[in-house]
Amino acid sequence: MRRLLTVAALAAALLLPSGPLPVAEAGSGPPPVTGRWSAREAEAFWTADRMASAAPVNASGPDAPAAAADPGTGKDFDGIPVVGRMFVMKGGGAYFCTASVVSSPGRNLVLSAAHCLLGTDARQVAFVPLYTAENPQPYGMFPVLRDAQGRSKVWIDPRYKSLGADRAATLDVAFAQVGPDADGFPVEEVVGGNRLATDAGYAHAQVTLIGYPASAARPRLCVNRTTKFTSTDPGIPGSFLRIDCTGYPGGTSGGPFLTHYDKETETGNVVGVIGGWKTGGDTADTSYSSYFGADVRKLYQKAVAEAAVG
Repeated sequence: MRRLLTVAALAAALLLPSGPLPVAEAGSGPPPVTGRWSAREAEAFWTADRMASAAPVNASGPDAPAAAADPGTGKDFDGIPVVGRMFVMKGGGAYFCTASVVSSPGRNLVLSAAHCLLGTDARQVAFVPLYTAENPQPYGMFPVLRDAQGRSKVWIDPRYKSLGADRAATLDVAFAQVGPDADGFPVEEVVGGNRLATDAGYAHAQVTLIGYPASAARPRLCVNRTTKFTSTDPGIPGSFLRIDCTGYPGGTSGGPFLTHYDKETETGNVVGVIGGWKTGGDTADTSYSSYFGADVRKLYQKAVAEAAVG
């Protein structure tokens, strides 16, 4: 299961048809939650060292295996601007998962898995497009905004919160509103955005899967077909998208499933994110996604409407 990795375990990512200790001074905690959490505050907090030390999603996930042969082979690549790491402080630790920009009227929404961002203790949350160890902030940093009560502006289906990651695995999706970068530009204007595609079916002949494995300095890319997977586990009911792609361990949760990927614009239609069944799967070589149907469409519309209010 690709849930948040404990800190001690780490030593070493609109079409609407019909997760070493965090780097901090000894004995000190994270900076207090203040204001609306600006890009400058995010950049000051998420230093290159702190980002490099962040633990990935899923403490118990398997290590990435050696690459095999195409198709279905995950390979490290240079990444694309629209996909990056989402960094978050939870409890006393720094963590990350994968997230991607999704087109919206406000040009300010990113998409990930609900299990990545769930919890009232999630704070200092920031999205970093095209993060790599060699170049941690090629397109700057975009803070997930906070409401008047200091809570991160993240939209997760209430049933996922109440029922839990297993019973509500079909709802493992989250949208987050990010503020502008340090120069005042919205994220979609800087890096572009994928188009949300709902009710697009389970079976796709060609899907591009992108994620940030903990064991790699760069993101991972794989292309393969998807199929429908219906769980036989009564504790994890529902149907999901399934894709066989090697080497997607902890850290890749939230990574987008892209159809109609355009190499020129480096964007596509996002039909899923790594998550869902067992929060993304119980092996690094097969990943899952909640189905993007009416529930995801409604969640997106709610995020768009409430993000517009400010």
